[in-house]
Amino acid sequence: MTNPGGAWSALIGQPGAVERLHTAAEASRAVLTGATGAAVAAMTHAWLFTGPPGSGRSTAARAFAAALQCTDAHTPGCGQCQDCHTALAGTHPDVTLVTTDQLTIGVEQTRGLVLGAAMSPSRRRWQVIVVEDADRMTEGAANVLLKAIEEPAPRTVWILCAPSTQDMLPTILSRCRHLALRTPSPDAIADSLSGEGIDRERARAAAQAAQGHIGRTRALLFDAAAAAGRTEALKLPTEVADIGRALKAAQSLVDAAAAEAKAVAEALDGKETDELKVALGYGQGKGSGSARGVAGSAGILKELETRQKRRATRTQRDALDRALIDIAAFYRDVLARQFDPHDAAALTLIHEDQARQTRAIAANSTPATTLRRIEAVLEARKAIAANVAPLLAVESMALTLRAS
Repeated sequence: MTNPGGAWSALIGQPGAVERLHTAAEASRAVLTGATGAAVAAMTHAWLFTGPPGSGRSTAARAFAAALQCTDAHTPGCGQCQDCHTALAGTHPDVTLVTTDQLTIGVEQTRGLVLGAAMSPSRRRWQVIVVEDADRMTEGAANVLLKAIEEPAPRTVWILCAPSTQDMLPTILSRCRHLALRTPSPDAIADSLSGEGIDRERARAAAQAAQGHIGRTRALLFDAAAAAGRTEALKLPTEVADIGRALKAAQSLVDAAAAEAKAVAEALDGKETDELKVALGYGQGKGSGSARGVAGSAGILKELETRQKRRATRTQRDALDRALIDIAAFYRDVLARQFDPHDAAALTLIHEDQARQTRAIAANSTPATTLRRIEAVLEARKAIAANVAPLLAVESMALTLRAS
């Protein structure tokens, strides 16, 4: 089956997943008519979509939600009806999209989702809850979700998204139907973007550098700051010849991530705070109390400030992680050159624009050294995820790269 278009058109390089979800959406219509048995076997109330970052987990979840709500008489997920449009846009009354810019999804937020999931759908089809970062649920939140999945409401569908099955509790995994997505090929991404008027070769190079991450590909093509960040990160492997330069490169990498987090904060924090103050009545009314807002305002503002700090931490971590992935891929290219120094196999490099640099490092080191360097980068990613101070983790990595 080829991609049927419509709501599925944004899902790149996933023909098998599209076919399976399209079949499930057709079965969901049979469920609504009261059918049983083989006619409804493809549909279930809880799904887990997994796949590498950038594979399109959230895109697949939104497309499936649209197909479940679609009112087209012939095919679910037409992409043209009002229900498809609103589901894809995140404004459908019976589709709840849960995204987070925080480090975790907590118990209280999950309880709210469970309560909403128990309501009858206003459009008489399905109550769909899409959790785009289900792997960020705390253990308590996951246990709350488990109870809802164990005893689902008759018209409720949960769609959970996570990088892998290992990121979910086994008890939740056992109650979900699993759909595994794959990393789209650079050619598939280039074909899709060229249909939008983007030069195909430029799109393919960006997709190759992004390692098949669709969102990252778009960022490298259209966001000058993202492209500059990648360039800065890829300087580090050539700057670790001595301790001073290694530490300076580490500081530059962390500073760049902090600057990105600060830019996000400047764009969002002030607006959020001002809007909340207006909602709380600050500066409204008459008398000396009008400037302080309603009772309890200070606590509400403090809670917003805490969320904003967590978002800044998350943004910095994500930016730094992207840089470390780029560096790991750089050393992957080095390793490829070391095993095929004469390019006899027509090497496919991730960072094709760094060919000169990877060739020089490959000629002056061994595969064993390169493997140790890749391990050092991966250890830095793990350390930062475990709340080690970013600068400390990256400095330790840089010194290991130098000593290897």
